[in-house]
Amino acid sequence: MGLNFATLKTRAITAIVFVVIMLGGILWNEWSFRFLFQIILIGCIAELIKLISFINPNYTKFPMPILKYLAFGFAYIFLPFASIQDLYKHSADYFTGPNWVLPMLIIASIWVNDTMAYFVGSLLGKTPLSPISPKKTWEGTIGGAVLAILVIGIGGYFILNFSIKTLVLIAATAAIAGTLGDLLESKIKRMAGVKDSGNIMPGHGGFLDRFDSLLLAAPAVWLVLKLFL
Repeated sequence: MGLNFATLKTRAITAIVFVVIMLGGILWNEWSFRFLFQIILIGCIAELIKLISFINPNYTKFPMPILKYLAFGFAYIFLPFASIQDLYKHSADYFTGPNWVLPMLIIASIWVNDTMAYFVGSLLGKTPLSPISPKKTWEGTIGGAVLAILVIGIGGYFILNFSIKTLVLIAATAAIAGTLGDLLESKIKRMAGVKDSGNIMPGHGGFLDRFDSLLLAAPAVWLVLKLFL
């Protein structure tokens, strides 16, 4: 699978704008952090409702299937955003520094994993990971996870003097859960018969397309930290 440079250029430009907005919201202060993730929450809810309407046009019928979809939406959307807010609040329990350190490490782990998985998969990928997402390969998935652990672990330890154990737990959990989150969203889109959940970000799709990894990574990291640290 070769590199598609036209697609790469579009994704890169969008990614730069996306990163600037994300970093501004996360790093400025607590209110910008909360506002940023409230906007993302609303966007994810709107797109999920749209996808569910494609899967089942009668999704509002009471008591079923509306209760089933409400339960899924709560677990898939609300719990992850509650997790990221709680991780922000308790970041100082694990790392010295501002409250955004822990959420930023999770997001950075996902970004490194996604980016490295794309490049490794494009250059070396031969073995499909899942029929749900044919472009994903085992080579890219493993390479992305390993590089995420190395980058976050080594960078956080030598540059920021953070605990290597905590860094590795976060990076590994975020990489694995993030990949599963990507596959889950791909499955939902396949059931809905759409390519992207939205079109707010050229080359990246919608809110769910961009934050699918975080939706599983945030609660997974929250749980791992509570259980092992």
